[in-house]
Amino acid sequence: MNGLETAMGEVCEKSWLSVIWRICNAFMSLFFALATYVQINDPDAGLWMVGYGVPAVLCVLLSLKPHVTEALPWRRVADLHVMISSTVVFMLGWKVQKERISEIFQQEEGREFSGLLLTLVWLLLCRHSGRAPVGLLRVSTAAAITVFPFVAWLYYHINKELRLNWPSHCKTAI
Repeated sequence: MNGLETAMGEVCEKSWLSVIWRICNAFMSLFFALATYVQINDPDAGLWMVGYGVPAVLCVLLSLKPHVTEALPWRRVADLHVMISSTVVFMLGWKVQKERISEIFQQEEGREFSGLLLTLVWLLLCRHSGRAPVGLLRVSTAAAITVFPFVAWLYYHINKELRLNWPSHCKTAI
């Protein structure tokens, strides 16, 4: 009977991990959709709308059907986005480092670097998550990552003095 109870406990734990994983993907899809929306005022909006919009769609698909990560179209789009994002993150990171930007969220390059890096990390975390039940490490990492952008956005929204030096198109965002 002890072996059966252990197996039932593992199945129950795995199903809870799966639910949390799907919720994290739904919230990240929401965050990436919001990040896409606030680009509307940006002079180069199209580029960043694709940069955040593609992960938003991929995450909503993943939250609805976790095994979608094993479908060839999902993998190809995610891999292409990771490849292009890696290049852009490298270029933005180089610029941030070269200009010695220390307050990374105060400069547009720093904000876009951080946002695109977040999409990159998230898509890598999602990679092949549909092959087997998600584990505790992946779900814990996902939960921690999911909370961060919402808390940071709320913090900057509440503290208006942090946004004083932002360009005008950023001040009218959500």
